[in-house]
Amino acid sequence: MDFSLKLSKEFGIRQDYSANIIKLIDDDNTIPFIARYRKEQTGSCDDQVLREFYDRLKYLRNLEKRKEEVINSITEQGKMTDEIAIALAGAETMTEVEDIYRPYKQKRKTRASVAIEKGLKPFAEVILAQDKSLKVLEEGAKYINEEKGVLTAEDAVKGASDIIAEIIADDAELRKMVRKKTFETGVIETKLLENENDKTYDMYEKHNEAVSKIPSHRILAINRGEKEECLKVSVTVDEESFVSAIQTVYVKNDSESGKIVGECALDAFKRLIYPSVEREIRNELTDTASEQAIKMFEVNLKPLLLQPPLKGKNILGLDPAYRTGCKIAVIDYKGNVLDTTVVYPTPPQSKIEDAEKILTALIKKHGVSVISIGNGTASKESEIFVANMIKNNGLNVSYAVVNEAGASVYSASKLGASEFPDFDVALRSAVSIARRLLDPLAELIKIDVKSIGVGQYQHDMPENRLEEVLGGVVEDCVNSVGVDLNTASVSLLSYVAGLNKATAKQIVEYREKQAFKERKDLLKVKKLGEKTFLQCAGFLRITGGFVLDNTAVHPENYQAVEKMLGILGYTLSDVENGKISDIKERIEVKTYSALAKECGIGEPTLRDIVDELLKPGRDIRESLPAPVLRSDLMDLNDLKEGMEIVGTVRNVIDFGVFVDIGVHQDGLVHISQISNGCIKHPSDVLKVGDVVKVKVLGVDTVKKKISLTMKTADNPNGIAVGNQKTDKERKQGRINAEKKREKTQMSDADLKQLLLKKFGR
Repeated sequence: MDFSLKLSKEFGIRQDYSANIIKLIDDDNTIPFIARYRKEQTGSCDDQVLREFYDRLKYLRNLEKRKEEVINSITEQGKMTDEIAIALAGAETMTEVEDIYRPYKQKRKTRASVAIEKGLKPFAEVILAQDKSLKVLEEGAKYINEEKGVLTAEDAVKGASDIIAEIIADDAELRKMVRKKTFETGVIETKLLENENDKTYDMYEKHNEAVSKIPSHRILAINRGEKEECLKVSVTVDEESFVSAIQTVYVKNDSESGKIVGECALDAFKRLIYPSVEREIRNELTDTASEQAIKMFEVNLKPLLLQPPLKGKNILGLDPAYRTGCKIAVIDYKGNVLDTTVVYPTPPQSKIEDAEKILTALIKKHGVSVISIGNGTASKESEIFVANMIKNNGLNVSYAVVNEAGASVYSASKLGASEFPDFDVALRSAVSIARRLLDPLAELIKIDVKSIGVGQYQHDMPENRLEEVLGGVVEDCVNSVGVDLNTASVSLLSYVAGLNKATAKQIVEYREKQAFKERKDLLKVKKLGEKTFLQCAGFLRITGGFVLDNTAVHPENYQAVEKMLGILGYTLSDVENGKISDIKERIEVKTYSALAKECGIGEPTLRDIVDELLKPGRDIRESLPAPVLRSDLMDLNDLKEGMEIVGTVRNVIDFGVFVDIGVHQDGLVHISQISNGCIKHPSDVLKVGDVVKVKVLGVDTVKKKISLTMKTADNPNGIAVGNQKTDKERKQGRINAEKKREKTQMSDADLKQLLLKKFGR
């Protein structure tokens, strides 16, 4: 297979770019490095496209490897034919390859294999030929063999029928058509099993939904209900139409043997083909739903990690609790712990006055600007306490509720213990909660990504795949922001392109003896060679030294930068002192393409360099919406229908978004309430961290559910849609949708026609 050609077509990129990407991957270059520093070779593909490209390349290579294994196996059996070779060459999925291999695969003991051992295969072939003059029982009497267990002619017919049924069931083309037809016409049926104590799955009592239309989140819900033995799930089809189509192909006439073959077709479908196809379809639906859920986790995780840090602020972290009290940690603007304590403003102690005195004193002593409250147990009571404390004491302080998911995991981990060996586990959580507001990325990467609590059904996902995808998200975020070489933790450094925990530890050990003065000092670190330096150097920053070392400009381009500055009449001092504000105007006089050629670099690289030189040491997160800080709190009972509130998107899921509106309980904006325009998925227009204006549609105080809409008085149509994606992205989306439609749709006539074409009847 020509991978570069196939992938260029699938991804809509030039074949030379596709070939370059494959070579770069094979040469062990990291995705962040390729995306940032090899744009000329890839056509400026971003990290997300490159990761999808890598996944697809890996699948295609595994597919080719499996084809070779199948070819070798069939050839060793002496059964390889041109027809099989052509079929394997045209197979585009693992399932198709396994269908072709099925008749030649060593099987466990089956009814057909037992019948073959009894010497009944020749008899099966005679019946399958369907000679009108054949007297089946008379012919079957010739195969009676008491030693082999064939005691009567009827036994012989039964055994031969089992062989014929398996021959039909092993027909690769037939299985392919049944699978496609089931995807188009099949229905997922669920039945609620008796469970008086659990009402979670009540909506799935006698629930029916088309296989082709059921959304991913319902597949995962149904799977979980089945696993918990609350639901019985099946895929149903029009059995009669399937059997009729198979009989049309295999039954030649209405002779005695023809009728037996017809019965074998029915048996093959009910006993062998359909149970297998149903499992395959359930598995494929689950795989697709899992990928969608992982994608949603990815969509939510990236903006969560890239939330702007609260720079220059001293923060008080509050880890809420009831009986054991709220753990408090005060940190400075660098994340160093200044003070810790425990207060008891929540039930059962409810020592509100004492807690106010202690915290007010800490706030004034350490110049605290913001309070960070974890959103776990007792969060509501803690938030009410904090809001009242600010009001009662006239404090110039604001607060934010942060996602504390995974804080307890970090606190009990080896990393948490190594960072704060003298702290109680709960106090470590308070530090983590404070640092999540100070620098979300630096703190959240310490936690197992599965525990960060955004997305849906992440605990039901294939663990290896989830870790692979989410690890890639973290890696992309860390490298897009950049890492301070002299202050970053081992955890943060280990996500830098080309580095791992071992090299990250070596870097920290080196800088404990002497600080890094320039990037090339990395080459003095043990076990960090030229290749690793090439991958990681551009993502590491050094402040206070050589100006280019505090940018995303790669050291391999330093000479080109100096040459470019000289041509334009600048110096590195001008860059350091911010005296190149008109650099783009000067470049336009020469043109980017001419200047790039003169400097020996590509135009995309030149444009990236210019952006970096204009803002050395910039943090891309600073351009994103800052977290919403509050000083007062509403109660759920304060909400009234029609009330308009500003909130923050906390989670994006398949059927809508959850928005924090400052009442402790997040409200749901259903996808239908996001916009009057057509939205295929909420993630097309919204992401975690977006600040949005919403209107209250309804409040259920018993179930603690809030329904919201983005169709407010000053924006009756909700979020404007239509310009969220580029023309290229929309075109590619239509192409992908069309491919999916072609894969799953097939009429009865198409099914019969394809089968007839295969068998020439």
